[in-house]
Amino acid sequence: MEAYEREQIIRLVKREVVPAIGCTEPMAVALCVARATETLDCRPERITVLLSANILKNAMGVGIPGTGMIGLPIAIALGALIGRSAYQLEVLKDCTPQAVDEGKRYIDEKRIRIALKEGIEEKLYIEAACQAGDDRATAIIAGGHTDFRRVERNGQVLLDKGLGSSAADEADAPALTLQRVYDFATTAPLDEIRFILDTARVNKAAAERSFRGDYGHGLGKMLRGNYEHRIMGDSIFSHILSYTSGACDARMAGAMIPVMSNSGSGNQGISATLPVVVFAEESGKSEEELIRALMLSHLTVIYIKQSLGRLSALCGCVVAATGSSCGITWLMGGSYRQITYAVQNMIANLTGMICDGAKPSCALKVTTGVSTAVLSAIMAMENRTVTSVEGIIDEDVDQSIRNLTLIGSKGMNETDKLVLDIMTNKEG
Repeated sequence: MEAYEREQIIRLVKREVVPAIGCTEPMAVALCVARATETLDCRPERITVLLSANILKNAMGVGIPGTGMIGLPIAIALGALIGRSAYQLEVLKDCTPQAVDEGKRYIDEKRIRIALKEGIEEKLYIEAACQAGDDRATAIIAGGHTDFRRVERNGQVLLDKGLGSSAADEADAPALTLQRVYDFATTAPLDEIRFILDTARVNKAAAERSFRGDYGHGLGKMLRGNYEHRIMGDSIFSHILSYTSGACDARMAGAMIPVMSNSGSGNQGISATLPVVVFAEESGKSEEELIRALMLSHLTVIYIKQSLGRLSALCGCVVAATGSSCGITWLMGGSYRQITYAVQNMIANLTGMICDGAKPSCALKVTTGVSTAVLSAIMAMENRTVTSVEGIIDEDVDQSIRNLTLIGSKGMNETDKLVLDIMTNKEG
């Protein structure tokens, strides 16, 4: 692979694999509010936030770091009061108890309005309008969680990038195939891709922090207790499940713990990282093997998300766990062909798992995804694969991936609408 092609892929990975504190959807909303507030240049008296359905769905039931609270109002209030847009998805990392108290008062004063944005097709859309006296500032994020498309103050347009393209398009993202992903991960000079080890350090620390606390449904901590020894066994498999679900427990509960995200999702970053890390460490693999397996996992996720989109009705663990299954298969000594088998097995199994918003129970779905990742890798190493006469699987693995993403991005749109309708109309 030519040096310029490697550089292009490295830029893509560095753009998509970034640190985040808290669920990326409410953090993106807080980021948008922070930018609008900075543009207003004073504390807003009123804030109106208009959102796409997918953003609203993913922000309704998740904990906001450092607040002990759930949902968008506190994220919006803090975005205005202490948020800094320069921090990107760590926008609220300066949060203090005093700021939370002030945010609660801001909410009680009914200064915040949240509504769906009508008449848009973009699934990731955030519009924040801040007002103080006769002054008004608006910021719009679309396409990507940190991708500002428009900023204006009192009718003066300060930024206008349009809504027709995403940040990835603008950066001339490389055209990927699974073969190209594999070739890059397994042959790139090690020093050029060593940065991917940051995902192992940050996400493993998040999991270990969760074991010392009591976050969400406590699935990761639970799996490390009596159940691990009495039922599941003290094994690499059980450790993969506990570490992955533990990091998700902490993140979804709103712990002030950073994780390395992938394609705008912390849970995707966790699921692409920790199964590979645990398998490598407990199998005695070298640092180089870990680096290459992590790159294979993360770049596979990025590749699949290129055609799926940032947000969809399909649970992100399907995509992220497919990446980790590739990484585990390679660490087992699998060839490229066997890695394609792992992908085919994953698509045949998990396609159709719905996303019903970000919330503590995401740890359950993540655990389902990574357990399937291990199963698919084991099957692949035995040269067992779901064939093209079965379901949506095609002889060509890249076409199978496109079949998966077509279902997630197009076929499940009505499912997405129904899920949001159910979520917003529950009693209580």
